[in-house]
Amino acid sequence: MTKIKICGIRSLDDVAIINDCMPDYIGYVFAPSKRQISLNTAIALSANVFSGIKKVGVFVNQPIDFLVSAITSGAVDFVQLHGDETAEYEKKLFAALKNSGIEQPEKRCIRAFRIRNKDDIEKTKSTMCATLLLDAYSEKAVGGTGETFDWTLINNIEKPFFLAGGISIDNAEDAVNSAHPFALDVSSGLETNSKKDRAKVEAFVKKIREL
Repeated sequence: MTKIKICGIRSLDDVAIINDCMPDYIGYVFAPSKRQISLNTAIALSANVFSGIKKVGVFVNQPIDFLVSAITSGAVDFVQLHGDETAEYEKKLFAALKNSGIEQPEKRCIRAFRIRNKDDIEKTKSTMCATLLLDAYSEKAVGGTGETFDWTLINNIEKPFFLAGGISIDNAEDAVNSAHPFALDVSSGLETNSKKDRAKVEAFVKKIREL
């Protein structure tokens, strides 16, 4: 069954919706964006999130110590690298996580790639992270833009991946059937006036669970 990640959680109102709908993952954005929250806010929100829901922090070229703190504080279970982080950065992150008592740190890391062409798909082989995230490329922002990409580019990807970029209830079934992702990652597609919309979240989760 395709998993569900709802990204851009920012408030206790969002958490109430999440707890009622029970997606598999939620995402907090720590990088500068309109959905950015602080680590302290994430800690407070996570204290209210039902235990069956895994929490992911989205980071863009941020200090390794900050990512480690996000996990060790209990704010998140996974870190998502959504910037230009290098292989050297990944090695240092894994070492720092291991030094903090996190076993198999590569399994706590999701590496995002913004896809324009087959070359970008090829780049996904470069990461040591256990899980990938494939997102639409945009010059305007690194995620949450509501833009899609050509899913037919996805081919011969051996690692499990989250599919992001313009996912909504209208194209979710096509996304699952075309790309066969481990999970769908949705943010703006479940919002009305830049806030999570309970009816949209409920309908989306119900649809994916029935596929």
